[in-house]
Amino acid sequence: MSDSVSGCTRPRTAVTEAEVEALVRGICFKTGPPRRLGVEVEWLVHELRSPRLPVTTRRLDAAYAALRTVPLSSALTVEPGGQLELSSPPATSLMECVGTVSADLDAVRAVLREQGLTLVGLGHDPWHSPRRFLRQPRYDAMEACLDRTGPAGRAMMCTSASVQVCLDAGHEEPGPLGHVRRWWLAHQVGPVLVAAFANSPLAGGRPTGWLSTRQLRWTQIGPGRAGGPPLDSDPRGTWARHVLDAQVMCVRRDGGPWAVPEGLTFREWTRSRAPRPPTWEDLDYHLTTLFPPVRPRGHLELRMIDAQPGDDGWIVPLAVTAALFDDPEAAETAYRAVKPLAERTLGLPAPHNPLWRDAARHGLADTELREAAVTCFTAALDALPRLGATAGVTTAVSAYLDRYVVQGRCPADDLLDRPDGASRGPHGRDIRP
Repeated sequence: MSDSVSGCTRPRTAVTEAEVEALVRGICFKTGPPRRLGVEVEWLVHELRSPRLPVTTRRLDAAYAALRTVPLSSALTVEPGGQLELSSPPATSLMECVGTVSADLDAVRAVLREQGLTLVGLGHDPWHSPRRFLRQPRYDAMEACLDRTGPAGRAMMCTSASVQVCLDAGHEEPGPLGHVRRWWLAHQVGPVLVAAFANSPLAGGRPTGWLSTRQLRWTQIGPGRAGGPPLDSDPRGTWARHVLDAQVMCVRRDGGPWAVPEGLTFREWTRSRAPRPPTWEDLDYHLTTLFPPVRPRGHLELRMIDAQPGDDGWIVPLAVTAALFDDPEAAETAYRAVKPLAERTLGLPAPHNPLWRDAARHGLADTELREAAVTCFTAALDALPRLGATAGVTTAVSAYLDRYVVQGRCPADDLLDRPDGASRGPHGRDIRP
């Protein structure tokens, strides 16, 4: 969702360790009846007629300049590699969210077509190497920091795209819609969503051996930057400790390149107050540099779903996820379905555990993940009318259930089934230059 939930609005005011913990505990899980929903849809931007040719910086500049003149309800942003993202405003219903983003995407696509460009729903670019489009101190620092753990960081920045579903944190009270249950459920349903919607089996024109190469890249970045905290009965406390013990990506400066310290946690920064005391604004920024698969930002941001094929493919993961979390009956069914899978995590945080790795590598070919997915999708399908979903949305979810989930398949399998899969588009049409 495009609204800001960080709450850090006091720049230049130094912050202490105790203040950080109290603030993070207070702002990252805003409880109340689940009412609002959002989605952030990322897209690769390719040449319409010759998608294997990299889009030049000049052409991207012209396209995004044209898009900035288009009135949209969603926030439009550009990712470091030139990917485009639309972040919906918070919606009070599934269909409100779908309607808003669909209208905005229609407007965006019309502008891009005039520029000879198109949006492509793939979790990882199958052809192009990472190439940075945005040259800003923020991304210079991010690249320098992530390069310390290998090339996965640049791939994440420049060649990946996703569907991120944003949900309310839940009730303060226990139960299927309570914030403790929803936090746990997000981490256990997460592998099911990874497996069911895996759509990134290629890189450099060749299979990587993983159905979700995008999820592989996140895992390769490492647990400190792209991992979650341990799961327990106090999500606020565990997340606050995780934030404090995570390494600082950079120390911003008013002029010149930003410093990229090595091994400095935010907790240590509050204690040493060097190279300068950290401020509320620094904390606000630090929270945006942590990339766990489930990120609490007042609401819960589920970040594990690959971008989907087709103009409207993003609607299915949005609808399924909303139903599993916001319908009490579906939430309880999902909880029972995924609870046995939790043993496969070995108690390790997501996504750096065997269950998440199996989901990204094998998708729904994993029998236990397939069985859980069938149960979850069926429960979601039953719940969607109760959430006011239209026949078009329920039909799309039903078709996905039949075509992929029941068959133990995902969109990545379609790409791999084609002898020239790396040279064909998400609808199977030949898009070779």
